[in-house]
Amino acid sequence: MKKKKVVTISFLLFGLAVFIGFLLTAFTYKVMTVTSTPGFCASCHEIEAAVESWRTSTHASNDKGFKATCMDCHLPPPENTIEFFFLKTKHGLKDVFAHLFFGEYNKEEMQEKVHREMQNKTCMNCHSNILYIQTDRGAMKAHREAVYSTPQRSCMECHAPLVHIKKETYSAGTQLN
Repeated sequence: MKKKKVVTISFLLFGLAVFIGFLLTAFTYKVMTVTSTPGFCASCHEIEAAVESWRTSTHASNDKGFKATCMDCHLPPPENTIEFFFLKTKHGLKDVFAHLFFGEYNKEEMQEKVHREMQNKTCMNCHSNILYIQTDRGAMKAHREAVYSTPQRSCMECHAPLVHIKKETYSAGTQLN
């Protein structure tokens, strides 16, 4: 009788642990989903200008229908789960800490830092076709020379002013409100 009671309690504890694990996983997933949107990023007034300038860029509005969000460029791909979670949490806490204790940061200085630290592999996650552009052989050649040069040139050398620049219209020609 005692052995049966121990097995039942063990089974109940295991079931409870699985249920709590499920709830924690679902909660973590929901938090990461909500905090990974441009709208959430824009809720911080230091980042709001960057999100507004992104909205007018081809990364947000283009004829391909593709949208690259903040996470696509500023964090490793979500497939690298541990690195993604770690860096997302680290950057989020850093931004909150900086806001609470140091006030606004220098936007130009921060943008220059991001451009210096941006890795080509981040751009190549979406732009892998730049090395094989059949319709524009000049662009294909220029990209190959940059990517295969020693040392490798940064995509930001030529393309830094493409995303976070203030424009009055969306790339599709729609006026901003």
